[in-house]
Amino acid sequence: MISRPKGTEDRLPAETGKWLRVERVLRDVSERFNYREIRTPIFEHTELFTRTVGETTDIVEKEMYTFKDRAGRSLTLRPEGTAPVGRAYIENGLYSGPQPVKVYYIGPMFRYEKPQAGRYREFVQYGAELLGSSSPLCDAEVIFLAVEICNALGLTETTLHLNSIGCPVCREGYRKALTEYLGARESDLCEDCRRRVGRNPLRVLDCKNETCRAILAGAPSMLDYLCTGCKEHFETLGKILTGMGMSYRIDPSLVRGLDYYTRTVFEVKWPPLGAQDAILGGGRYDGLVEALGGPSVPGVGFAVGLERLLMAVEKGKNPPQGWERLDCFVCYVDDTLAYRALEIANRLRVAGLRADFDQLGRSLKAQMKQASRYEARYAVILGPEETARGVATVRSMDEGWQREVQLERMKEEMQSLCRR
Repeated sequence: MISRPKGTEDRLPAETGKWLRVERVLRDVSERFNYREIRTPIFEHTELFTRTVGETTDIVEKEMYTFKDRAGRSLTLRPEGTAPVGRAYIENGLYSGPQPVKVYYIGPMFRYEKPQAGRYREFVQYGAELLGSSSPLCDAEVIFLAVEICNALGLTETTLHLNSIGCPVCREGYRKALTEYLGARESDLCEDCRRRVGRNPLRVLDCKNETCRAILAGAPSMLDYLCTGCKEHFETLGKILTGMGMSYRIDPSLVRGLDYYTRTVFEVKWPPLGAQDAILGGGRYDGLVEALGGPSVPGVGFAVGLERLLMAVEKGKNPPQGWERLDCFVCYVDDTLAYRALEIANRLRVAGLRADFDQLGRSLKAQMKQASRYEARYAVILGPEETARGVATVRSMDEGWQREVQLERMKEEMQSLCRR
């Protein structure tokens, strides 16, 4: 038997109904904020990610699925969604239209990492991106969108963690101070961090190694090195959030794992998840579009893995149910009525009802059991005598009553019953 690759999952019908309900919430809330869906290719030129995500990040160094096509071009299955949105923004000339451009996406991403609860090598990611404005009002809107999504999914006990990682101007001074601090302790760092100290010391801040985390507890804070512009931006954002009634925690250790971030970075956490309680995260990326060869256009956004989000939602106040119940299951007493059962089921489907019928020629008793398995609200039972009189029996699967209904009125009767 050929099994699925490690780090992937089969989403069976019993689960996909839950996924669709969560996706509906994501789409509904996004569109209420005037974000429109964008769809980008599942694979991109490798350079798109090495140039934006960062050559020293775990994603680029260890996790990307990269391959050569038949023409020898290096392509990569997308590990994240922001860089493709930036590329699409440039390539399709969206910068020449009304600004800001506000988009969201839902789609599969790929990272070669150790599979664990809520984390897979193929995963589905939702993201929202706002391009075309550097105003802290946009940061606040994106953060509010993220929190509102959590609220709409029943995750109401979230905490917002906030930080600023400055801009290329003020980050240079911080980089020197951090390099000096880490250099004095380099021998105690993990192998990856020792390599990063000279190449990109900010990536050390994202290390999950416990020894490195302990060392970083005493490291300089980026907040002490912010230039005037970045400091004002961060302070203004804090005032806006406070004015909106949103509480937050300033977290100097928060940097995010992608090189394109500037100024604002944030995470939304949900404590019931335990030690790994971050649900979603994002921030500002004012240099990403320009780094891809486009104009100097600022941006801000966030992303969330749906596997992890669904894991949290199932523990929350409004755990998603699976597929909605079947409205009607059409049963028949003998095989001569099978075609009539299909005809009635199709008539109900066209009328907007969820309907099915037996396709295996089972006994009436077995058909009724199948109706119960589908959690059908009603069963329509066709018998030869009743059909000859132009009627069928409708039975309530919940309440147990049954009555005869004219076949020519079946559509209207079932529509009326199912509206109750």
